[in-house]
Amino acid sequence: MINGAHVVLYTKDPEADRAFFRDVLQLPSVDAGHGWLIFALPPAEAAFHDADSNDKHEFFFMCDDIAATLRDLRKKKVPVSDVNEQRWGTLATLTLPGGGKVGIYQPKHPSPPR
Repeated sequence: MINGAHVVLYTKDPEADRAFFRDVLQLPSVDAGHGWLIFALPPAEAAFHDADSNDKHEFFFMCDDIAATLRDLRKKKVPVSDVNEQRWGTLATLTLPGGGKVGIYQPKHPSPPR
């Protein structure tokens, strides 16, 4: 039976983004060899949305208090966008050191039990 999920984020600067996940977000990790870090993530959800094509995927962090989370990230000098209200949550975007962007939101939708 399925016991987890593995997320891959593609980046132009994997070393910088790995350091960001390790040092700034303080996510636990294991070195799978040669500095290739694999990070533990908080509990996850999956949802399916209508699209004109397949094979497009998105990754978002979720939080309980978007204002407090963004304040903490800004104190750590993380570039974050303004907050954008959506029907499903209060959304912002953070920029990784490698230049990629990751969404972060405080959900308004129900979540499955853990």
